[in-house]
Amino acid sequence: MAKGVTLRDVAALAGVSSRTVSNVVNGYAPVSEAMRERVQRAVDELGYRPNVLARNLASGRSGQIAVVVPYLDTPYFAELLQGIIRAARVQGYNVLIDQTDGDAEHEKLFLSRGSQQLLFDGVIFSPLGLAQSDLAERDAGLPLVVLGERVSDGSFDHIGIDDVTASIEATEHLLGLGRRRVAAIGDQPYRTGEAAQLRTRGYRLAHERAGVPVREEYVISTPRFNRSDGANAMAHLLDLEEPPDAVFCYSDLVALGALHTLASRGLRVPEDVAIVGYDDIEDARYSNPPVTTVSPDKKMIAETAVERLLKRIGNSTPVPGMEIRAPHRLIPRASTMGRQAQASTAELGPSGGP
Repeated sequence: MAKGVTLRDVAALAGVSSRTVSNVVNGYAPVSEAMRERVQRAVDELGYRPNVLARNLASGRSGQIAVVVPYLDTPYFAELLQGIIRAARVQGYNVLIDQTDGDAEHEKLFLSRGSQQLLFDGVIFSPLGLAQSDLAERDAGLPLVVLGERVSDGSFDHIGIDDVTASIEATEHLLGLGRRRVAAIGDQPYRTGEAAQLRTRGYRLAHERAGVPVREEYVISTPRFNRSDGANAMAHLLDLEEPPDAVFCYSDLVALGALHTLASRGLRVPEDVAIVGYDDIEDARYSNPPVTTVSPDKKMIAETAVERLLKRIGNSTPVPGMEIRAPHRLIPRASTMGRQAQASTAELGPSGGP
């Protein structure tokens, strides 16, 4: 922060009251988008940052939020965490990070009445071990934003992409290329496998719309969405009497594992088998070939999660829960489109776009 810059300085530059600046910076009250942008420009120009210590002393808060994810070694979560940390830092908050490994009891700890003894003001939570029904048993006084596929019960916010629609688009992309033996790797037909189940639903709907029957031996379940799961599942598919000519992988890591197996068997991608992934992680942009993928707007997810959580923290009265759909897009790359796509995407920026 530029030395000596105060909230009043920001208000003077923006031509608004100090109260309005406080509302924008702290998310205490709704303001119009035009007003928010006006104040934010003044904040950015002056380099103003909230006086976190004073705010926390006055409010009795810790100035820290917790972000709870299943795995830190998964690139999707690592990239999402970077966005959350940046967005929280702008608002003067520190971020505590915990990995649950999908352990249900560990995840329940962060939703319990004793959770606030862990010195955080609210939680951005991506559950894996807990099912939808488990969230109803949480401490109702804990500010909470949930990511992934656990729908809000009205007392917390939920942010996620439309997995069914995204999976329809991924599968239709393969079918639209003339592939008719399209497999799916990543189904998880158990209580906490909601995300995978939604992707399987989209995969099946795309086949139904195209009038192409689903071959059940092509739908492969995996315990996780990682490289080894993809490699092993791809090996199983190639050993079938009639192997697939395309595969929809439920994560980019699964796709990378599938690519490894295909290369080891001497098969060409996409000539012999076309591959689509999910998540748009950096590794998939630089694989050989680069992986066609479903790209969720991770920046929007991160920034919206922080914004909604701080709104909950800053309000003494309950804030109604919201269902927020983040945008996504399918990014065609060489794993389905061949060398022409590889050449055309070589100049794209790190997000897969200009």
